[in-house]
Amino acid sequence: MDNNVIRALAQALVNRSIIAFRFNFRGVGRSEGGFGGGVEEQTDVAAALDWLSSQSKVDTTKIGVAGYSFGAAVALPISVRDERVKTMAFVSLPLADSEFPQLKSSTKPKFFIWGDSDFIASPQQIELFYRELSEPKELELVSGADHFWWGLERELAEKISAFFQRQFQAE
Repeated sequence: MDNNVIRALAQALVNRSIIAFRFNFRGVGRSEGGFGGGVEEQTDVAAALDWLSSQSKVDTTKIGVAGYSFGAAVALPISVRDERVKTMAFVSLPLADSEFPQLKSSTKPKFFIWGDSDFIASPQQIELFYRELSEPKELELVSGADHFWWGLERELAEKISAFFQRQFQAE
């Protein structure tokens, strides 16, 4: 929750009057527990959605989830199946052999952004993955960006926050 991408994204969302809730996975920072291999961390995402949904200032008809790298891979399965999540955005999603089959038929609005120099996924892998997804979907491949987005955090955050703003205004 305290890296350059997540901080920039949270600030960009708040600048657009969108509530941003950041949290650490189990065993990270001051969070209790230990690493769960990406499986147990899905419980953390669900718990975050539970807490967020219980807050009186949150419009539960306009909940979106954003994740970066490992966080994107962990948040994706929950975002697809949890009905509270209306839209989702994923930064530098690590493409694995499974390539997230649950996402292929999801009709929730989804936004993906990678750098064209990301060492996790090549532009060719990204295009193939994206082509197989159901609409609505958006893809940004940012020239000169790598997996860590150093120096491009604001550009990245503006693209994602604009996506969420468009989605929430359309509802």
